[in-house]
Amino acid sequence: MSESDPIRVLLVDDHAVVRSGLSAFLLAFDDLELVGEAGSGEEAVRLCPRVRPDVVLMDLVMPGMDGAQATHAIRQTCPAIQVIALTSFKEQELVEGILEAGAIGYLLKNVTAGELARAIREAHLGRPTLAPEAAQALIQARREQPKPGFDLTEREREVLALLVEGLTNPEIAERLIVSRSTAKFHVSSILSKLGVASRTEAVAVAVKEGLLD
Repeated sequence: MSESDPIRVLLVDDHAVVRSGLSAFLLAFDDLELVGEAGSGEEAVRLCPRVRPDVVLMDLVMPGMDGAQATHAIRQTCPAIQVIALTSFKEQELVEGILEAGAIGYLLKNVTAGELARAIREAHLGRPTLAPEAAQALIQARREQPKPGFDLTEREREVLALLVEGLTNPEIAERLIVSRSTAKFHVSSILSKLGVASRTEAVAVAVKEGLLD
């Protein structure tokens, strides 16, 4: 494809009226070309290898195969094709799901024609475009992620404090007046909850995150 060739676009939406509006919008831009329409995720997956779009405008909430599933399938079979989610929804789960599936952009359907055209051009160049609402949802998701160790029990925090002191399992058992197997169980549970593989890592996380403050 030369630089003068128009960007090939495939529309995916289960509502014919939406596809009609989008196709009319594409006609207004000389550098964009509509190469196909799909009314479902399944149809989009079938069409992509045949019409070889550069960019897919993907609805998210559709009967059967949804937008995230279709995006994942398209990116698996045709990795050169970029996908932009174009939806009415801005829920955090939808944003994360479609981006994890391989979409490069996330726009709401109230986007202007100019903004959508710009996003298509950016996607074709491999550059992401996120609606402010989508970016905000991702930021909120990061803020809401619990810190490591939030789910440690009181006893596990006691054991973690002894790990920080450098005590072995037998020494922990003796200090807490529990069996060695119980001490070992607590240590294993701590490693699992902190997502670490060793006592040393557990101590490092405890210190870094201030779990014992």
